[in-house]
Amino acid sequence: MANDLTKKFYKIREVSEMLDLPATTLRFWEKEFEQLKPRRNDHNRRYYTPKDIETLRIISYLIKTRGHKIEAAKEQLRKNRKNLSRSIEVIEKLKEVRSDLEGVLHSLNIRGLKLGISNE
Repeated sequence: MANDLTKKFYKIREVSEMLDLPATTLRFWEKEFEQLKPRRNDHNRRYYTPKDIETLRIISYLIKTRGHKIEAAKEQLRKNRKNLSRSIEVIEKLKEVRSDLEGVLHSLNIRGLKLGISNE
């Protein structure tokens, strides 16, 4: 995902939408995780780098997907960041492949119905 990001900095609203997380959650995690330090401008607005977004993605995976508590997520992030990042990347690619295959299956089912062929 970090490779897909084209800008140097993203506003909290953009990151919130990108990761489907409330801005309040991003602010909370910023306080909890030392690895997360978005830049701030003179008006104290947060600006996230692609690296910050990658960190948030890992945190979200650990807490939302894996169900870890904050302390366990902190420990995993400290000990295993590189492997976590790679695992998330693989999971996202597999989800894309699955979606593509489901689309192909759907098309085949429609084609079969038109030809009078049932998949059962």
